[in-house]
Amino acid sequence: MSDNQFAALGLADPLLRAVADTGYTSPTPIQQKAIPLVLQGGDLLAAAQTGTGKTAGFTLPLLQRLADRSCKRAGHPRALVLTPTRELAAQVEEAVRIYGKYLPLRSMVMFGGVGFNPQAAQLRKPVDILVATPGRLLDHVAQKTLNLSDVEILVLDEADRMLDMGFIHDIRKVLALLPAKRQNLLFSATFSDDIKALADRLLDNPGLVEVARRNTASEQVAQRVHLVDRDKKTDLLTHLIKEGNWFQVLVFTRTKHGANRLAEKLTKSGIAAAAIHGNKSQGARTRALADFKSSALQVLVATDIAARGLDIDQLPHVVNFELPNVAEDYVHRIGRTGRAGHTGEAVSLVCVDEFKFLKDIEKLIRQPIEQFTIPGFEADLSVKPEPIPMGGGNRQPRAPHGRGNGQGHTQPRQAKAGPNATQRKPQANSTAARTNKPRKPAPRQG
Repeated sequence: MSDNQFAALGLADPLLRAVADTGYTSPTPIQQKAIPLVLQGGDLLAAAQTGTGKTAGFTLPLLQRLADRSCKRAGHPRALVLTPTRELAAQVEEAVRIYGKYLPLRSMVMFGGVGFNPQAAQLRKPVDILVATPGRLLDHVAQKTLNLSDVEILVLDEADRMLDMGFIHDIRKVLALLPAKRQNLLFSATFSDDIKALADRLLDNPGLVEVARRNTASEQVAQRVHLVDRDKKTDLLTHLIKEGNWFQVLVFTRTKHGANRLAEKLTKSGIAAAAIHGNKSQGARTRALADFKSSALQVLVATDIAARGLDIDQLPHVVNFELPNVAEDYVHRIGRTGRAGHTGEAVSLVCVDEFKFLKDIEKLIRQPIEQFTIPGFEADLSVKPEPIPMGGGNRQPRAPHGRGNGQGHTQPRQAKAGPNATQRKPQANSTAARTNKPRKPAPRQG
């Protein structure tokens, strides 16, 4: 690495040493733009997809701004990073430890699905940087194991996903617990109207950083579509993996049940596969991700929410076993590959039920997706489209209320999949929407 490239951003020697240890040679565009702004102490509004280096873009300057002294009060963190999912929280806190290895700062990660008491025990010691999902964070506040009155820096990471998952109520509760004078950093994949509204409330004359155009697919990703009958998708996927000798394949399904079923079928066909979604225990999810990163697991089958925040270097293959019903999620999915200068491939297996979804995606990314055909797996285009049942891993924009479990609970939309499909409106939890009752103190699952 040329240390001077990072040194030119104003980073101190202990951080430059830690960056050098990771082997990174030069800052990414988001790091070049965000780090100096954060070091100046002002608020920041940044638009960046995952895979752009945004985590280091805020963890490095955050560490430097806290490095002058360490926390002395137990359970009173000086910096708070909020993330929508458990996996992302764990990865952010890992980055804090990696980059802060030569600084006398302590960090911890907090989310549901694991024991409450061990986290409470950690909070009985001083913690400088806390990375958390909103629900479990508020549980600790309710149990008085955590006090947020000393927070100097707040980071909302993947804020757009937090809003999509219905966390706006929890975010507002957290904001009410923080001191009025603090530095705020908001990172989002897109600048939607909701994000702009949140930024207007949260940020004070922020610096603005945008490193990727909204809703664009990475130029490093080769996108292809294979039209196939719905009952031949599993056989086609098995064929592609075996014939292409694919390893580290991330496969997306719409539902948790579908992810489980597909992982079981792939395993039976001799392909090491596992499913990852919100119903899996945190231990199972952590093991599956570790096995996948080490290539002990050939295929990871995931729902959209479970895959958000997965940080896997040089991931070569993403497969949309089922297209998402929200076109923007396609961009997030294929953004798992083609990262940090590496090339990747995104293959979508599309049946007649999903033609509307494909049309919406091509309209969003403003380009047709190349089609290809494997002999023996040609689609019968005369088949009548069937309605697509939704559930499990889908999201709907602006869910009425989040449960605070690190994964979100929404009523998915029933999309029109064909001429005879029906559309069902999402059912809002009217009680939750009308009231803002105090939470029960029992720990939640995220």
